[in-house]
Amino acid sequence: MSANVFNFDCNRLRKTVLDMAYAGSTVHIGCAFSIIEVLAVLHQRFLRYPENQPQHPMRDYLILSKGHGVMAQYACMRERGWLTDQDIAGYFSDGSHLKGLSDSRIAGLEVTSGSLGHGFSVGLGMALGAHRKKTDQKTYVIVGDGEINEGPIWEGALFASHHALKNFVVIVDENGFQAMGKTAEVLRLDSIADKFKAFGFEAVEADGHSMTELSVALTALLESTDSRPKALIARTVKGKGVSFMENDNRWHYSRLDAASYQRAIQEIAGSST
Repeated sequence: MSANVFNFDCNRLRKTVLDMAYAGSTVHIGCAFSIIEVLAVLHQRFLRYPENQPQHPMRDYLILSKGHGVMAQYACMRERGWLTDQDIAGYFSDGSHLKGLSDSRIAGLEVTSGSLGHGFSVGLGMALGAHRKKTDQKTYVIVGDGEINEGPIWEGALFASHHALKNFVVIVDENGFQAMGKTAEVLRLDSIADKFKAFGFEAVEADGHSMTELSVALTALLESTDSRPKALIARTVKGKGVSFMENDNRWHYSRLDAASYQRAIQEIAGSST
């Protein structure tokens, strides 16, 4: 576990996402909101970046396989000082280096993702490398529940189990939706934890919006002496934190106008009091 001087306040992170989405007139707000607490806990307590350097050779690896949720990671990168207020305000403007999907050319983003299912396998390669070098580096991969419809996820899961990559932790954002509808209607998953267990993972579940539950679950997995790779199923709400976005899949692709931006900002501000 990593001691951290940064304060990853989830309301502040959500406000940053809203600011970026409004400034850039861009989408994917709901899927960024569902992973805010997951990222906050990882950055606050678990991810190790020696000297706060995002490219330090002994860092832990954070792979955002659901790359369309990248605004949540940008918000955390701002808190760490890796991005400036100007970066946030200029999101998607001419000359901005920040993309709408995870891009490995930006320090703090390990892989270029957005083609779903691929980040999982890239993370496995990083975990295998650390395992063979006998370092204590951890690899955390965040995937969406809709994303695990992809076959490469399960091929990778077999690989992780075969190589006993206990330094590999997949975190599933189980918000019940994917781009085109409810996950249960597009391709039913049933128990995700049971599936990962069947593929040779040590798997636990937690409330994905409780930083306490997430921290307890991750601590248990990381301190386990079991040699299996790890899976945390985080039960989340798409659009969490803004009432008119919660469980409304239109906010996968909807853009903020002035009125909806102000309404959302007011809700975030009100929940801070």
